[in-house]
Amino acid sequence: MSGTRRWGWQRSVLGEHVAEFLGTFIIILLGCGVVAMAVAALNQSGRGELIFAASGDWLLITWGWGFAVCFAVYVAGGVSGAHLNPAVTLALAWRRGFPWGKVPGYIVAQVLGAFAGAAVVYLNYRYAIISYESANDINRGAENSVPTYSIFGTFPAPYYENWFGPFLDQVIGTAILVAFVFAVTDEYNAPVKANLAPLIVGFIVVAVGISFGANAGYAINPARDFGPRFFAWIAGWGEVAMPGNYGNVNTYFWIPILGPIVGAGIGAAIYDFLIRNTLIARGITPDPDVSEEGRTAVD
Repeated sequence: MSGTRRWGWQRSVLGEHVAEFLGTFIIILLGCGVVAMAVAALNQSGRGELIFAASGDWLLITWGWGFAVCFAVYVAGGVSGAHLNPAVTLALAWRRGFPWGKVPGYIVAQVLGAFAGAAVVYLNYRYAIISYESANDINRGAENSVPTYSIFGTFPAPYYENWFGPFLDQVIGTAILVAFVFAVTDEYNAPVKANLAPLIVGFIVVAVGISFGANAGYAINPARDFGPRFFAWIAGWGEVAMPGNYGNVNTYFWIPILGPIVGAGIGAAIYDFLIRNTLIARGITPDPDVSEEGRTAVD
């Protein structure tokens, strides 16, 4: 529009960082918000009775996170490509030519956006959380505060006895996420058009949550877990948040960071080796209406 003031940062890489911050902020705002609803707000407001009812609240949570990712990608996609996930950013740098020099700034913006989103969720639901803690004799920071901590960060299921199970779960879940994202955005394959890619990416997150969510809370995104986890530590959840001590698995915080990074690399490599490279070997030409994934508006 003529007459619209154009700030210098909007045309620079800082504009991409702001988009990544805002997009990740939206993911946590809606994602952690829906968990706050399931854990504290519904039952404390008289609109529900039990938390984490397997058939109901889990579907609420998985669809809530899916919508969160969908709308976040719609918001940020035109500026930054809407990575919104350090594991995705690293996979795109490795396999899709995203500039390595931009990677640190993107990751910092994503973590800060996740932290800010968690802070707003707490600001909005603090009375419901306090009410739930009081009604259930929960001492924030003690072992029995994991349910309210789970509004913000992930934790391993009690049937795990060491780090390997939840780590493997994060590797598998993120490999699925990245492989599917690569598939629906691959200019050599059958990419999603008509601006429907964000919706499909949201469906991918729903699919992972429904199929692979219970073991470790399907963080599948280092920023999604670490930003809110760090906020929860500041807000009083102590060692339950950082370093993440749960009895069966302690010092857990690194698992939702390293697991997704490893999984993203595996998912990207499998998709490219088995599908993308096969398409290229068969002489398939890229769809001219689809830009290479990983490129941004500035590029």
